[in-house]
Amino acid sequence: MDERGGRPGVSGPLQASRGPGAVGERIVGGVFALCAGLTALVMLGIILVFITEAVGFFTQVSILEFLTPLFQEKHFGILPLLSGSILVAVGAGLVALPGGLLTAIFLSEHAGSRVRSILKPLLEVLAGIPTVVYGYFALTFVTPLLQGILPRLEAFNAASAAVVVGIMILPTVASLSDDALRAVPNTMREAALGLGAAPVDVTIRVVIPAGASGILASFILGLSRAFGETMVVAMAAGNSPHLTLNPLESIQTMSAYVLQAGQGNIGLGTMDYRTLFAVGMMLFLITMV
Repeated sequence: MDERGGRPGVSGPLQASRGPGAVGERIVGGVFALCAGLTALVMLGIILVFITEAVGFFTQVSILEFLTPLFQEKHFGILPLLSGSILVAVGAGLVALPGGLLTAIFLSEHAGSRVRSILKPLLEVLAGIPTVVYGYFALTFVTPLLQGILPRLEAFNAASAAVVVGIMILPTVASLSDDALRAVPNTMREAALGLGAAPVDVTIRVVIPAGASGILASFILGLSRAFGETMVVAMAAGNSPHLTLNPLESIQTMSAYVLQAGQGNIGLGTMDYRTLFAVGMMLFLITMV
């Protein structure tokens, strides 16, 4: 307490924050706030564009007609596209989630510093490869390889697209999971080892549960990217929108439909134009959920 019975006097670094340096701190803080607000405005703008165009679509097409396939030559049912997107995302998850987590466990718990310094940058490079390269890889290598194992596999199929999308998102899952595992304090590992736990038990029963939130975030981010992937599925899975859960057949995803339909000469404000936004809005909502 000071002599007047008030709060203790402020001295040292806290006094410096009230000087000329405080102006610079406010400016930097304002720049950070501006960047955060810009991100929110971009997201809001995307949502408003989707909603504006999608409302025009749903004033002419009912939601029931949009969500269910109709047995007509031309229909607005999105279920074939939705099933194709789910088929690819689930298949990619079966490849990337366990593979990425095991890779992260090796990098975090077992790899030496030299091995880690080599593998970690390689993962980052793998994550930066353009998706069109993955598409050609699926079409020219993975599909012929799978056809040697599965003779009934079609030239364009969901299986090869799912495998390659899984390879594509594996670095994201592995890198983020590795960061989550390395954030676990070493004192927890040392305490478990001190109690006589084997290294494998420490990893499974201590480290992974402690980093579960970060691992789950990597899974969600990886699956979101798999669900919205366009070039790989457009090149490897084909453009056959039919309702199926057979990975050996050709399918079409929602993102591939937007790519294909958007390449034509679509008039502004027409039903075809608004259909793209309706499908895009559904894809956006599923990804957010």
